[in-house]
Amino acid sequence: MSIATGSKRSLTGQCILLLIILAFCVFPFYWMVTTSLKTQVVALESPPVWIFEATLDNYREALFDDGVLRTLGNSIIVAVCTTVLAVVLGLPAAYALARFEFRGKKDLWFWFITNRMVSPIVLALPFFLIVRNFGMLDQHITLILIYLTFNLPIVIWICTDQFRAIPKDLDEAATLEGASQFRIFAQICLPLAMPGVAVSSIFSFIFSWNELMFALILTRTNAKTAPAMAVSFMEGYNLPFGKIMATSTLIVIPVLIFALIASKQLVRGLTMGAVK
Repeated sequence: MSIATGSKRSLTGQCILLLIILAFCVFPFYWMVTTSLKTQVVALESPPVWIFEATLDNYREALFDDGVLRTLGNSIIVAVCTTVLAVVLGLPAAYALARFEFRGKKDLWFWFITNRMVSPIVLALPFFLIVRNFGMLDQHITLILIYLTFNLPIVIWICTDQFRAIPKDLDEAATLEGASQFRIFAQICLPLAMPGVAVSSIFSFIFSWNELMFALILTRTNAKTAPAMAVSFMEGYNLPFGKIMATSTLIVIPVLIFALIASKQLVRGLTMGAVK
């Protein structure tokens, strides 16, 4: 009886701790969404108003009057293109680093990793001067190429470890049966490495979608992204908290959708194998 009682108390304590952690994680999102549904007067009330009449005016003004809809489109273009390029270019590089031995391999690996560890603020001024001299300010391709320099090492880093975990016996067996190196990569190793591909894709997309510093420095109007637009609301003495939170909510939603889609790919990647 005492053991059962102790187990029950332990389970209750774990549930309480889990609820506290869940509340701590979810509350900022709750506050963001509820504030986006408040008028400016209600949002500035002290103490905070918990029961109020919701309004969608902040979303309407942000999307159509202030141009947030266009900046969301720019963010989607930049994030999707960057993620696709990083995965397409990074997967063959990761496979080569994991499977082949060649001169300068360790130096190349070190160069990829250190590229990601460089602080972006250090590169802000050099990137701005280069982009300005080439006349590429306020263009989508500029952000895509710059984000690619940070996302490509992530893809290579994660996927190289995934390819290393795949037994080389599979490659040797496929080679004996006449499979080409590209077929081994595409039909055997790549399906087994899908968990790493999904995780690296999530990281690349989130970084490209949420990045603010380069978007502020290198864009003006045509290529301005949603995070840069949200910051532009914080000017002067009157802060439109409702519109800021509405824009922030619109920024978070695509990231959650992409993460849910990629999480399904994680499960698929764990169950797929080198089936001939």
